[in-house]
Amino acid sequence: MSDDRVVSVKGPKGELQQWIDPCVEVSIEDGVINLTRESDHRDHRSKHGLYRALIANMVEGVSNGYSVKMELVGVGFRAKSTGQLLELSLGYSHPIAFELPKEIALIAETEKGKNPTITLTSHDKQLIGQVAAKLRSLRKPEPYKGKGVRFVGEYIRKKDGKTSAK
Repeated sequence: MSDDRVVSVKGPKGELQQWIDPCVEVSIEDGVINLTRESDHRDHRSKHGLYRALIANMVEGVSNGYSVKMELVGVGFRAKSTGQLLELSLGYSHPIAFELPKEIALIAETEKGKNPTITLTSHDKQLIGQVAAKLRSLRKPEPYKGKGVRFVGEYIRKKDGKTSAK
C-alpha cells in the first residue's frame, strides 16, 4: 500500500490498483492481507466489507482471471471479432461495432445449429462485468421468446402471449 492509500496487486495475469478509504487500514503479515476498521460504525462496517471484497477480487483476478460467457439467441444474430472490435448483428437495420477495452480478451464462436457465443476474459472483475452488462443492454432478452443477448445459463422468465377472447 502506498502513501496515497492505493493498494496495488501484481500477478501473472496483470496488475490492478484500488484506492482505500481512510476509515479502513490495510496491513500485510506473513503473506496475508488484513483489513481493520476504525470503529463499528455502520458506515465503517460497510466500507470494511466493500474493500475486503474488492481486494479479494483483485487477488483472484491477477492470479486466475475471470471469464464471462454470453450467447446470442435469435434468428440471424451473429458475432464477429477482429482484434478489439466486436461486430454484432442483432436484428437491427445496421450492424453494431463494439470497441472493447484493451484489458479484455474476446473469443466469438459460431457453431452450426447452435447460438453464437461470446467469451470475455480479463483480470479485472469490475471491468468485465461492466462490459458484459453493456453488451447485454444492446439487445436485452425479451420476455416472450427469450431472444436477445444473455449470459450462458441465465434464466429468462417468459410470459404467455396474447389469448383470443372467446
